[in-house]
Amino acid sequence: MREIGRPPASSPSAASIDARRLIIQRLVLWNIDLTLVDVARVSRDAYAEAFRRVAGRPLVALPKLAGASDSEIFFESLALNDPAPGAHLPPDGDLLAGYLTELARSFAARRGALADLGRALPGAGRALAAVAEVPGLIQTVLTGSIRPNAEVKLAAFGLDRFLDLDIGGYGSDVYPKGAQLLRSMAMAAEKYQVPLTAADVVYLADSVRDVAAATFGGVRCVGVATGRSTMSELADAGARPVLADLTDDRAVLAAIRQ
Repeated sequence: MREIGRPPASSPSAASIDARRLIIQRLVLWNIDLTLVDVARVSRDAYAEAFRRVAGRPLVALPKLAGASDSEIFFESLALNDPAPGAHLPPDGDLLAGYLTELARSFAARRGALADLGRALPGAGRALAAVAEVPGLIQTVLTGSIRPNAEVKLAAFGLDRFLDLDIGGYGSDVYPKGAQLLRSMAMAAEKYQVPLTAADVVYLADSVRDVAAATFGGVRCVGVATGRSTMSELADAGARPVLADLTDDRAVLAAIRQ
């Protein structure tokens, strides 16, 4: 079910950005899949179709997806699914580029199925809206999804209106999530014309791999146990604090401010 928030906008307005430039206190990064939305059924079909088109064989075995980028998923899928006899694949770079193009096309073709087969996770819209109302907090994403698919997932449930997607990190980048996190910090600092340190950044995510990415970047990760990692696994990996879900706006804000 679509959660209702403020009027739609692709990203914070120029006036809003100008007003916050001198008071930005924290950059808030969100993972998307299984933190904000669950569209796994649609994603799996898009992965399979794109893989078959590029690799010339069906996607029989799917690697572990939690915390992985679309680029990582593709190469792990290649390793798990033997090439067709006599197949001659292009170099890895060309192969990946072709796959990401096909993945965006396959996912866009399934846009209409997102509302029926997927959902915004409980409290996601309200949590994003609550954070957006706090002066000095800027929100974006750090996700394994390529940007076109990230935008489609968020827009399907009205979540994109709260996020500045131009400073996010995406699975189409060749860098690991930890490096993308540092890049997002640099882009935010440049766009909003303020210095940002690791202490000014918090990442909300659902997998232990995401916690590891935050640790690599030197920032704090708030665990959200709505994915495949348990609260204890997230805590053991270093998430501080760990939330069961996003249904308590005050708990989300307190975790971000901690």
